[in-house]
Amino acid sequence: MIDKPIRLTQMVDCAGCAAKLGQRALNDAVQGLFEGVEYDPRVLVGFGTLDDAGVFLLNESTALVQTLDFFPPVVDDPYMFGQIAAANALSDVYAMGGTPLTALNITCFPSSLHPSVLNAILRGGLDQCAAAGVSVLGGHTVDDPVIKFGLSVTGIVDPNHVWTNSGARVGDALLLSKALGVGIVTTGIKRGLAKDDVQGIAIDSMRTLNRGARDILATKCIHACTDVTGFSFLGHLYQMMRASNTVARVSSANVPLLAGALELSKHGCVPGGTQRNKDYTGPHVHVAADLDEALINLMYDPQSSGGLLAALDHNEAKAALAQMKAIGLDASIVGTVVEVGQGSIIVE
Repeated sequence: MIDKPIRLTQMVDCAGCAAKLGQRALNDAVQGLFEGVEYDPRVLVGFGTLDDAGVFLLNESTALVQTLDFFPPVVDDPYMFGQIAAANALSDVYAMGGTPLTALNITCFPSSLHPSVLNAILRGGLDQCAAAGVSVLGGHTVDDPVIKFGLSVTGIVDPNHVWTNSGARVGDALLLSKALGVGIVTTGIKRGLAKDDVQGIAIDSMRTLNRGARDILATKCIHACTDVTGFSFLGHLYQMMRASNTVARVSSANVPLLAGALELSKHGCVPGGTQRNKDYTGPHVHVAADLDEALINLMYDPQSSGGLLAALDHNEAKAALAQMKAIGLDASIVGTVVEVGQGSIIVE
């Protein structure tokens, strides 16, 4: 057993998906890496469009979906951290329209800590996978002073119904299945400023599997889909618009926010990843002059286990929104794809 409460967030500099390498640094690191690489023709989705997972054709009716995701603690409770990290990793398969089947643990853990802490993290991940119908087959652990946990996930998808981030069409509605602000709230947790009720709402959001949203969207004709994680809502939307050669208009009034997140943003509870996201995506975003900077920060906020962002016909989006609300998701239609272009975003 754990002898005394462990504040995991005090053991790391960056929490959750805010610890991701910034998009600019990542782009520089992989510059030219895949030039001249000849993909197996069975690779349906590779590195090219920066999608959430890779897809490999097995046969006419089945394709393999593979992804990997892990990060440092976003909350203090080890069990909840395990649940959140697992939900975050499974989300990449849901974002491709797939069904996750198996997972392998990826764990960095300091030998100076009691093994019961790691046991709680792994148990949280195991229970979350069980709830998703996913079998954990094992994993790999290394001794590291900075705790990190996540999963390598394998799933399947119908090769004729793979969702990518590159198919958005002019006239599509943009539907977001979860509220924004977990990066700001988890920064508030780390600084001891987030109230208990604000923490609870954010934790519940992060622990919520994107399976329900995927199941609803699977009944619609999805043109493009991604999940909103470390590169922020605007960052992932920019990737979708750039891959689709389109332009989006976002209504800031319709963007769902977690309770307490805006207040924390106004008090400066902003993770470092927010500025990195602004630096990279900002040149492609045109923001109305009268918008509050605290609200803008929420749209650049790194999300851990964020929601799905889908582009689809407006009528289908309205139907999907009603269904998501019915199962308790804080979803919203946040904007529209307005024209052909180079991936820019207008925020009103």
